[in-house]
Amino acid sequence: MDISNIDYSERIPNNVDLRSDRRLQRALERWQPNYLDWWRSMGPEGFQEDHVYLRTAISVDAKGWAHFDYVKMPDYRWGIFLTPSENDRKIAFGDHLGRDAWDQVPGEYRNLLRRIIVTQADTEPASVEQQRLLGQTAPSLYDLRNLFQVNVEEGRHLWAMVYLLHRYFGREGREEAEELLERQAGNPDKPRILNVFNEPIEDWLSFFCFAMFTDRDGKFQLGALAESGFSPLARTTRFMLTEEAHHLFVGQTGVERVIRRTAEMMNGDDDANVRPLGGIPLDLIQRYINRWFSLSLDLFGSEVSSNAATFFAQSLKGRFDETRRHEDHRALDEGLIIPVVRGGKLINEEVPLRKAMNESLRDSYIADCEKALVRWNRELKKAKLTYRFTLPNRRFHRHQGEYADHFFSPEGDLMDEMDWRAREDEWLATSDDRAYVASLMECVIEPGRFANWIAPPKRGINNQAIDHAYVKFSGHDRK
Repeated sequence: MDISNIDYSERIPNNVDLRSDRRLQRALERWQPNYLDWWRSMGPEGFQEDHVYLRTAISVDAKGWAHFDYVKMPDYRWGIFLTPSENDRKIAFGDHLGRDAWDQVPGEYRNLLRRIIVTQADTEPASVEQQRLLGQTAPSLYDLRNLFQVNVEEGRHLWAMVYLLHRYFGREGREEAEELLERQAGNPDKPRILNVFNEPIEDWLSFFCFAMFTDRDGKFQLGALAESGFSPLARTTRFMLTEEAHHLFVGQTGVERVIRRTAEMMNGDDDANVRPLGGIPLDLIQRYINRWFSLSLDLFGSEVSSNAATFFAQSLKGRFDETRRHEDHRALDEGLIIPVVRGGKLINEEVPLRKAMNESLRDSYIADCEKALVRWNRELKKAKLTYRFTLPNRRFHRHQGEYADHFFSPEGDLMDEMDWRAREDEWLATSDDRAYVASLMECVIEPGRFANWIAPPKRGINNQAIDHAYVKFSGHDRK
């Protein structure tokens, strides 16, 4: 039976009837104190006792699933929420196309599924760790609250993945769940699995770019997993996508507000220098975009991938919006043209579509990012400025895949390393750039006030006023 509403009387809120499986419930209740210890030590530093206006899931149905109220973050009701199961669901792609979807892990795919789940799960606590100090330089209460909303939902996404590991993978799953709390973003001895999640996020422009570009990768990875023939994974990631939408909103509108404020300072003059006014120059914003976009592209994996082909063939991971966007769900007869470097030259090669599934997903991601740039450039046009933001070519500044060992300009032209290094500071933020941005970061906690370098939002959260007290502090001293 589907349980759409979530039982908050349980120690672990859930809509999966956890009480009927006492062994699983006890195992998760043993994991819970370790999770809370991790949250208190690696979650937002300095704000654990404050009351934050947060959204909490109370239902997973389409009519509304969010409840807003003040809560201390350690008391947030993390839980296990899956979308309702579909009767007679069929597998929609791959070699198992048309067969009944799996409610249990197929034995032959057990290791592959565990690997997929662990890799996704590892990104969730990583981003909390990367962002743990940002609250100390929040540009407003509105932004502080949004940061914390992102953080608690990343924590809940970890819970969602840990449930799958505990429920379907036995002792190995329990061990993987423990290791998720032992790895740490940026730790040289026990780093997070994917490189981007070891990168420091030291200022709010980086955070907004991370939420815009890296969390958007999450949207497309979760969307691909939501097509999985393993129904518990598909149902879990579909609900995660509902929460992920807010993270993308925070990133996209955050960068947009920085652009708007800079444009106000420029006052229609393309040559205006906003640094003396405490603004972030447009070309510096572009360099941040270049960095976080290119780093996020790496998360999709290699352009030509036998692993991606296997995941698709075995109906474990599809394409984004597989059933609505694509007609051939077996992908056996098509190919994808991919530019590759051969003999020091860039040439086109046709790759069987299944081996190019990562690139297909990357195509969808890039198209989605382009939509955000249209909005950002609209701000510049309204301000009567001629500057325009662009996304660098997918080959620029790559550390994974076909282009990792080569050097490309933002336009995608193959370059000599020495020439590239000579121009690197034009394209990527320098240490001086980052130091300047860091110098602007100040903690602004009065309701309705905003730091000088960012514009206010156009509206508040949940129909509240912009000057709403989104965080109520516990009374301890703050600088």
